[in-house]
Amino acid sequence: MNIGLVLSGGGARGAAHIGVIKALEEEGIHPTHISGASAGAIVGSLYAAGVSWSEILRFFKTITIFSAYRYARNKPGFLNSVNFYDDLKAFFPEDNFDTLKKPLFVTAANIVDGTSKIFSKGELIKPIIASASFPGVFTPTEINGEYYVDGGTLNNFPVEPLKVTCDKIIGVYVNPLKEVTIKDLRHSYSIVERAYKIKVAAESMCKFPDCDMVINPKDLVKYGTFNMNNIDAIFNLGYTSTKTILAENKALFKK
Repeated sequence: MNIGLVLSGGGARGAAHIGVIKALEEEGIHPTHISGASAGAIVGSLYAAGVSWSEILRFFKTITIFSAYRYARNKPGFLNSVNFYDDLKAFFPEDNFDTLKKPLFVTAANIVDGTSKIFSKGELIKPIIASASFPGVFTPTEINGEYYVDGGTLNNFPVEPLKVTCDKIIGVYVNPLKEVTIKDLRHSYSIVERAYKIKVAAESMCKFPDCDMVINPKDLVKYGTFNMNNIDAIFNLGYTSTKTILAENKALFKK
């Protein structure tokens, strides 16, 4: 049975994906095809390469995002996305999709022509970096003369490539929409941010019916996109949510 795993973006909340993988493996469920955006692309690529959940968790807990040597100079962004290349090169020495143990699909948004692209072959590391390059924080990533930013900008829940190859699809959405009141939206930037989040959430949730099971831990609203100080708590939310949902769907993955 081909089992697809789609992993959404969500910044630091992407650590919940690792907890999901641990819970799935404990129940004997091993996804065969992976699709991811942003943080989901990072976790998904490492998992597709055969890296254990514990090693992926260690990577999330030890990588330093806001280090001085990562700051961009004369580029549109605070952090230079290419400066993350060596961090990933340690896991992908051959830098090619073909070397992965599972088929992988990674989304990124072309910042110039406004199109969404799904990468699945050729060089691997730059598409992963591009997919996780949050606009305005990270510089766009150049790939074959085109410039890409965060995959979540246009496709934060890339279930599409899995629909044609998988018998069952598990969706993991780690970017829940926080409940607010009008009093929370006092500034123009908060209105713009809220509108963007509503758009991303609506576009993602309308694809949930394409999945046989969706893991969507609501308590992740407590944690911010760049809050790297609560990785263990976020990981545990992904793990416990998955265990609960699997207990309710025991027959779903029986052959």
